[in-house]
Amino acid sequence: MLSISNNISGTWLITLITIVNATSMAWFGYDQGVFSGVLISADFKYWFPETNNAGISGITSSCFALGAFFGAITAFTAGDKLGRKKCVMIGLTANVIGALLQIVSWHLPQMIVGRVINGFGMGVTSSTCPVYQAECSKPRVRGKLVVVGSLCNTLAFCLANWMNYGLYFQGGALQWRFPLGFQLLFPLIVATALLFVPESPRWLLLKDRHAEALVVIARLQGKNVNVDDPAVTAEYRSIRQALYLERKDRVPFSDVIRCRDKTQTFRRLLLSCGTQFMQQFSGVNALGYYLPTLLQQSVGLDQQTSRLMTAVNGTIYLFSACCCLLLIDNLGRRKMMLYGSVTMGSCYLIAALCLKAAGDDPSNKKILGNVTTAMFFLYYFFFGTSFAKVAWVYNSEVNSLAWRTRGAAAATATNWMGGFIVTQFTKTGIDNLGWGFYLIFAIICWVYFPVVYALYPETSRRTLEDMDQIFIQNPSILVWGKKDMTQRERPQAFIDAEAERIAEADSSDVDKEVLAASTHVERIG
Repeated sequence: MLSISNNISGTWLITLITIVNATSMAWFGYDQGVFSGVLISADFKYWFPETNNAGISGITSSCFALGAFFGAITAFTAGDKLGRKKCVMIGLTANVIGALLQIVSWHLPQMIVGRVINGFGMGVTSSTCPVYQAECSKPRVRGKLVVVGSLCNTLAFCLANWMNYGLYFQGGALQWRFPLGFQLLFPLIVATALLFVPESPRWLLLKDRHAEALVVIARLQGKNVNVDDPAVTAEYRSIRQALYLERKDRVPFSDVIRCRDKTQTFRRLLLSCGTQFMQQFSGVNALGYYLPTLLQQSVGLDQQTSRLMTAVNGTIYLFSACCCLLLIDNLGRRKMMLYGSVTMGSCYLIAALCLKAAGDDPSNKKILGNVTTAMFFLYYFFFGTSFAKVAWVYNSEVNSLAWRTRGAAAATATNWMGGFIVTQFTKTGIDNLGWGFYLIFAIICWVYFPVVYALYPETSRRTLEDMDQIFIQNPSILVWGKKDMTQRERPQAFIDAEAERIAEADSSDVDKEVLAASTHVERIG
């Protein structure tokens, strides 16, 4: 089904698609930040005294991630059947229902059910939107546009933290119900933009709707570009031929999970899941949901100061996301993950040592607490310029066309399950391990360096169809020392392979029929 308006094309069309992705991801970020302030609100504790228990507080926070896990699984199983736009609409509907249940909650079970439903919708949209953005974007700006969505995620996270601080001075139910209600602004923007954007051309080709796909490719190419434009037909033929080769070499699922297929589908899925696993087990949600609590419990700040410091931290995180936008396509994915591994682990180590020293010598608690707070801030900067954004870009790129939605959904499910585990056990971990809890995250972050260096190929500046060539030409799981697998610039071998695909597709008689049909679709649109 085409969108309401077929007259929007080129930059304006890409802008609308980016708005869909960016606003959906902004809602995701807002939900990550807003609940940290809700949990410590006096009126919230009055109505939900059960959350004073660390285990209950943990499940109240982490059930959102659990719902999102099942939302991502739904996108995995149904995403390619429904299409990108329908998945986003389903996610939005669940988000709205869940948000409303939370806003009017007076009892803990209703709050938890609302958060689970809200999380379910977020799992669907966060799995689908980055893929939709990537499939509609040109290689030279694809990373930047996906990062724009992640940047808006950070902007909304920052907004939520400042809102929590501002409402500290406002007592009563408004202190926590208003932030939960504010999120209903996001679905209005997304739903409006969805009316004017088309379905992904790659999904249309996956469903053999060639004429519609060609029209959408022309619209994405620029204003007043015809379907018979050489650039349009070349891109169409490259995508179609890549899909044809995938289908021709398709093997049984049992062979896929044993990596016996030519394009190594399962290996690619594991790589995309791995980026999200690394993102979550770097401990970001341990700080995201509990930073005000950690600053009060571990560092010794009062509630007002801890809220202020959390808001300042959100601003630093936003600045780091802006830096990532400038770096993502210039440095490449691998270098940014390697740098993040070293720097994040170092921040955790220093924070852990400072907390241990403060416990041994209480007279230095204040100055060591300040250093610990600074390390939390620096951690967020380094995380924001590495795993915060690269993970979402990488899993939207690396999977094959036939498995792109499923791969991204599996990666997102990994993200949410990791978030659930980390969030659920953070409060208990701090209570029982103290400074040692942060040392665990330091070690985990450093382990990422050899994993990325040895196993992760570069995806920057490649077309989405190049991804097949990466794994066809390099079947070994190890990538270090292989220039085509690790260099930032697009290898000449991939350029040559694309030319061959276009030439093979050009010799097909199917193109003449598709061009004629798409011209007809253009006229009636």
